[in-house]
Amino acid sequence: MPVLSVIVPFHNVEKYIGPCLDSIRAQTLDDLEVICVDDGSDDHGPDVVRAGQAEDPRIALVTQPNQGVGRARNVGLARATGRYLAFVDGDDTVPREAFQRMVASLESTGSDLACGNVMRLDRNLLVPSWAHREAFAKPRRRTHITRHPLLIRDRMLWNKVYRRSFWDRLGLSFPERMYEDQPVAMAAHVGARSVDVLARVVYHWRLRDEPGASITQRSLEAGNLRDRLLSVLETADLLARRAPRLKPAFDRDTMDIDMAVAAEAVAGMGAAADPELVGLIVRYLDGVSREAWLSVPFAQRLQVHLLHRRRLVELAEVQAQARDGRLRPPVRPAGILRRRWHGRHPWLPGGLSDVSEELNLAARLVELGWRHGVLVGEGRVGVGSFDVGALRRARVRVWLEERRTGERVRLSDQESAPDWESVEEEDGARQRQHVFPFAFAFDPAVLSAAQLARRGQWDLRLQLAGHGLRLDGRVAGPRWLPPAIPAPRRTSGVWVVPVRSARGAWGLRLRLAEVIIGECRVDGGDLVFAGELSDVGDGEPVLRLRRRSDGEEMYFPVTLAGQDFQARVPLADIDESVGHESWWEVVIDQGKALRPLVRTGQRPVATVADRRFLVDRGEDGCPLLAER
Repeated sequence: MPVLSVIVPFHNVEKYIGPCLDSIRAQTLDDLEVICVDDGSDDHGPDVVRAGQAEDPRIALVTQPNQGVGRARNVGLARATGRYLAFVDGDDTVPREAFQRMVASLESTGSDLACGNVMRLDRNLLVPSWAHREAFAKPRRRTHITRHPLLIRDRMLWNKVYRRSFWDRLGLSFPERMYEDQPVAMAAHVGARSVDVLARVVYHWRLRDEPGASITQRSLEAGNLRDRLLSVLETADLLARRAPRLKPAFDRDTMDIDMAVAAEAVAGMGAAADPELVGLIVRYLDGVSREAWLSVPFAQRLQVHLLHRRRLVELAEVQAQARDGRLRPPVRPAGILRRRWHGRHPWLPGGLSDVSEELNLAARLVELGWRHGVLVGEGRVGVGSFDVGALRRARVRVWLEERRTGERVRLSDQESAPDWESVEEEDGARQRQHVFPFAFAFDPAVLSAAQLARRGQWDLRLQLAGHGLRLDGRVAGPRWLPPAIPAPRRTSGVWVVPVRSARGAWGLRLRLAEVIIGECRVDGGDLVFAGELSDVGDGEPVLRLRRRSDGEEMYFPVTLAGQDFQARVPLADIDESVGHESWWEVVIDQGKALRPLVRTGQRPVATVADRRFLVDRGEDGCPLLAER
């Protein structure tokens, strides 16, 4: 009897099943059996598994006509002989020590199941899974979902090892439909006597980019939606009976994710929507509390309400308005001692209209530049997708705040009236927004000697206040949209550097600079940097690129002429992008890393072999090479 049985259902994943099996075969826990269940593949995936079988007797292959992953997992379970069970999807991979860590934990604690953290595998980049990040932030032994309710988001099978005797005691098996894993995973969490939570990553969940490649990519299909709703109802019923304190958290996530999909799908079906399908949605929503309703954004809440009331014509209309940016409900204040804000819409009852928690400051700049030594900016601030005409006038305060000390430099304090403007989005579309204009000016001469000497980082912040509403936050905006970052200026020997974070938030950085880049341009397929070193030193400097996501480094020669230097970076030689966007930090390596200051306002853009590059600035004025 092996220690662990690993069940791998697969269907048309020829491209991925090899790496999946390789990751299982490489496990440090080698006393395992691998039961691969071919669910009617019509590609060469089964041949890949047979090749693995020839090399590793622990691999078994079972074939069946295409009957779905639930049936495939049940077939694998019938063949499994291990003391423990694990499930792996045929397009995912498993870190080398994952099974050993989870089995060792169960052997030590006697818990019924062990579960661990997850990373999304996006092409060649691993990124944290948002669904698992909080629940697995730190390890917990012998816990339970009722004591660690964040596990309500841990609804997948494959980041776990189950004790087989526990599995059989609960009589667990898979519904033979899509979304079969959620009710089983939740039944296991609720039915376990204790659960071990590992903070270590135990599973790599692939994000596939082929059209229609996964169940979730076909989420708007009627059959897909029906299976999804059946799993939602089964899980909701389980929690209502066995763990009622967990149901509100489940409902919040379900309203946010599953019901948003349901509203979009049914709106697309229009009058052809199956009444029985809509009936499943209504049946679930009948049991959702007001608190869970209010946990989702206004536009989504309105659509789900119309779906709940079977008002499908109005649902399609509202969804089109939301998609086109035309859904701009007016907000109105209510209450005296405890001021609340409500979004008004004739199709939404007052009890579901509270948007107080949804009013978030959205402030962006439209202009920023130096005028006669003063940094002058203009911007717009609103509260998201709402009509704020009820405020009439509001006070807008702008200031700089030093991160380390919290000291402030006030830039402006003005009254402003809202106006409608067409605002460009990062994808090139334009959205109509109700915003308050603001302006400010910053003279570096107001900084004290102590503030200059600290060479700190200052955030540009803003407050919007009026009629009992008070919101404050950073001034930000889409990173790739204007205005461009102004060039730095020098005052009292310190460089005042306007900066913008990777998320588009504006600020200032005060710093010294041993390397100044005065020219940055594209020459053919090369990116050329030119500037001045304050000290050429004894060695031969090189230009070093360091990729932020994984620390990968590349080096390029630097040509010196006295203190002047030049470096050329052939863009075609840059390593391929990791994920959808790569950021490379640019430093001059002179035995120690010198972070150059970009003095020029140039932001060259180049396209080489269908790859698009942009030179930008980091949060200390150091150049960044970005590829999107």
